[in-house]
Amino acid sequence: MSIKYKLTLIMSGSLLLILLIYILLSFYTTQANLKQDSENKMLDVARQVAASIEQSQYSSEYVEKQVGRLLRLASVLAAKVLPEDYHEIDNDQLKELSKEIGVTDISLLARARDDIVVVKSSNPDELGTSTRDWGYWYIALKQLFNMQRVTVSQGMYLDRFWTGPLEHSASDSDYIDKWGYYYDGRRNYMINPYIRSDAVNDYAKIFSPEAVLNKTKQVNEQILEITCINPQTFGNGNMTSMDFDSYNIQLRNRPILYGTYAYGELLRDREAVAEAIKTGSNVTFDTKVKGKKVLKSFIPIFNPDQSVYIISVVMDYKAISQVLHEQLVNYIIISVCLLFVVVLGSYVMAVYIIRPMKLVLVKVKDVTEGRFDTPLIINSKDEMGLLSSRINAMTSSLNHYTNQLKQAADENKSVKDHLESIIQQIADAIHTVDWSGRVIQVNKAFEDLYGWESHEIIGKKLEIVPDFLEEEEARNVQALRRGEQLPPTETLRLRRDGSLVEVSISTAPVKDEDGHIISFISVSRDMTERNKMEELLRRSEKLTTVGQLAAGVAHEIRNPLTTLRGFLQLQRENNSFSPQHNEIMLSELDRINLIVSEFLILAKPQATQFQVKNIRNILNDVISLLSSQAHLFGIEFKFEFEPEVYKVHCEENQMKQVFINIIKNAIEAMEEGGIITIELFRLSREEVGITISDQGIGIPSENLPKLGEPFFTSKENGTGLGLMISQGIIEGHKGMMEIFSKEGKGTRVDIVLPLAGEQNINDKGEDPGAD
Repeated sequence: MSIKYKLTLIMSGSLLLILLIYILLSFYTTQANLKQDSENKMLDVARQVAASIEQSQYSSEYVEKQVGRLLRLASVLAAKVLPEDYHEIDNDQLKELSKEIGVTDISLLARARDDIVVVKSSNPDELGTSTRDWGYWYIALKQLFNMQRVTVSQGMYLDRFWTGPLEHSASDSDYIDKWGYYYDGRRNYMINPYIRSDAVNDYAKIFSPEAVLNKTKQVNEQILEITCINPQTFGNGNMTSMDFDSYNIQLRNRPILYGTYAYGELLRDREAVAEAIKTGSNVTFDTKVKGKKVLKSFIPIFNPDQSVYIISVVMDYKAISQVLHEQLVNYIIISVCLLFVVVLGSYVMAVYIIRPMKLVLVKVKDVTEGRFDTPLIINSKDEMGLLSSRINAMTSSLNHYTNQLKQAADENKSVKDHLESIIQQIADAIHTVDWSGRVIQVNKAFEDLYGWESHEIIGKKLEIVPDFLEEEEARNVQALRRGEQLPPTETLRLRRDGSLVEVSISTAPVKDEDGHIISFISVSRDMTERNKMEELLRRSEKLTTVGQLAAGVAHEIRNPLTTLRGFLQLQRENNSFSPQHNEIMLSELDRINLIVSEFLILAKPQATQFQVKNIRNILNDVISLLSSQAHLFGIEFKFEFEPEVYKVHCEENQMKQVFINIIKNAIEAMEEGGIITIELFRLSREEVGITISDQGIGIPSENLPKLGEPFFTSKENGTGLGLMISQGIIEGHKGMMEIFSKEGKGTRVDIVLPLAGEQNINDKGEDPGAD
């Protein structure tokens, strides 16, 4: 494809990309603005509905108060006529009385054991009605019977009389009644006149917000539904996917107070209602109901009496979609026209621009073929003229640098040969593998260590990893491919003859000029002899430690032996057997056996075997072993152990040797006595910390960096191997040990160990296979 077509394509593609981005941004911005406008409109509608509901409630309260006063007057008239015992009254008498005083019916309520029930009534359907489940109605009736002032905020209280709000009849839910309750304290019943008529029903419908909701929907054609929701019962287990609730059917507790619930999604709407009440602000989202996309908003309305209800407004999304569709069509038409003009102009411009570029291409071709002597001639003073002068300067420089590169290549070849000679002479085994693990190069030391000749393994995958270490090696390879740095690792590798060799391996990635990993180089060092030497040193230090402990152990054993001798002499002199003395002697023998057992664990060589152990128990065993020696020096142990059980994967004898070395050093540093503090605590989810602090003479700051070096010691008879071996043991347990000291102030040793996996610990914090 020629440059002019590429230039035209680039300019047209750039314009097309810009137009697409602009159209998308405009589309989503307009959509957001339209949704915000719709949300504001729904919020205004909700506020208007709330205001209408509040106004209708005020009007309703006024009328209900007037009807309530009439009911009280009817109650007083009935009280003058009726006997004080309801047993002397029959239902027919109540029916006649209700006609005389102008009410629909009269019921008489009496107290039962834990209820208030209708015992007489002019309406047979009311007889036996219980009020115990009427909520605040029941509270008001109990207060009237107790000659108390009714404190229920709903309804109206007058002297010895209370009337509740308009509510559905308990005996016939198709009617809305107005009840009154009168009790003068002289009779064993309460007078309950009530009015039930079409006039009351019509009044409830007139002042009901239903009319306001319907009128609002007629004025706003985009609004599909307005619903007034009771958050106390909305979405409960009795409510169906529509608005029916077989349990909450009264005006005060029905889930849908006013309006319809035809566009409902019960689960999602219940979450929106809860969020609206929690945040105190409206919750809006778009959804699809009955195959129609709608915008729903839930607006919380807070009443002066601290009660709250939710107004849900459902708006048709069609209006928003229509505006977005029209805007999108207009943008597409404009974009097509603009793109056509740009394509035509780009083509004309490209033809004019590329003419001088042809000469530049000819010169570039000469340069690629190694001809630098022919200059490029362009007489214009624009960018192309400047480009031609730069190309001429570049070709001159290329001619000069090409000669230098040839010389540098010869020098690099010489350096490469020298480096290869050095690598072949290095005592450590070196091999390089590519990304897939195939061998690229090995040195002479590699052939001597592993037994392969270079021509036998070049280009093949090297199989020197034992089966039981393959998973660990795979993790290391993945870490190297991610660019991570791995420390030198002591491990086992296979020779050609199948034997295992102990090596220290350092592996690092080899990167190209762009920083991409192209291969991996590994250096292997034979650690067999060094490990044997370290084991001999460790055993020597362990025997030295055991010898130093002998005096303390002998002193610890001498005390119970003295006790045994005294009791045996006493029994021989008395020529009698004492069971009490026998129990004490057995206890002292057990104590001697325990001390000797702990001493033998350290003294006798054992095979290294890692197990899950309780680190607290290991510390307690060491402290028990050293307690007599500490007592001789006037030293006390202070323990700060957390109550949690901490398990570590360790070799018990090696860990005891570490703690014995550290605590013995602390004891020897405190000639004047003092306190050794031992702390055990959790550092993190995966690590436990042990801190051992003394009040000894401390270590000079210039000697701190030398700690752990073999044969460096400040003690007269020391070898300097104790700390070195202790550090090696802690590192072998994948832990860390640090020493902090100040001369004259004391020394603190911090040890960090990894916790054993949770799968090794049962519910009681104990490992079934550990001590």
